[in-house]
Amino acid sequence: MSRRRIAFTTTVVIIVVTTAWLVPLPTALQMRDWSDSMGPWFPLAFLAAHVVITVFPFPRTAFTLAAGLLFGSILGVAIAVVASTIAAVLALVLVRVADWRLSRLVHHPAIESVDSTLRQRGWSAVLSLRLIPAVPFSVLNYASGASTVPIVPYTIATMVGLIPGTAAVVILGDALTGNISPLLAVVSLSTASLGAAGLAYEIRRHRRQNASSTETNSEPAVGA
Repeated sequence: MSRRRIAFTTTVVIIVVTTAWLVPLPTALQMRDWSDSMGPWFPLAFLAAHVVITVFPFPRTAFTLAAGLLFGSILGVAIAVVASTIAAVLALVLVRVADWRLSRLVHHPAIESVDSTLRQRGWSAVLSLRLIPAVPFSVLNYASGASTVPIVPYTIATMVGLIPGTAAVVILGDALTGNISPLLAVVSLSTASLGAAGLAYEIRRHRRQNASSTETNSEPAVGA
């Protein structure tokens, strides 16, 4: 790095640290009071911003945490789940409008087999993956759009799968105002376990189907 770049970076860091030190930041309770004072339009504006931004690869957790902080557990969960579901469907539709289908981009028997499974039971895989917090939200949206999973089962599986993990993060955001719930860790651990178990089942089922189809194709024809 040049001396000029080092000096510029150092100056920026000093300014940011000094500003954070001197400027008083609002507390969680002050932010909740500010949200309540904005009126009934503010939750709708937050939902719209949530949808538009999380269609793109922006961390959804920031909005989910903010929903709990600003609106509380009940309204926060409703806003976060509805907004995330709409964003997930829009992302899938955009990928398909762009015609970025996996079967068109890559021609391989394994890809065709996975694509066929997603077409028939894609909702189960989507549901299992939505229950696992470590699976990136945007990546699953785009991957589902590139597959042939039907949109209605995808939408239902997305909404159902998002509820537990979203509720856990929203409760965490609400806890920042002092409303601490002991169910937070239980919900997070339970949903991740269910998602991993469901995904493992789908993987084993897909492998068994491939094994049986391979054995059938390898049997000699009668009278040969």
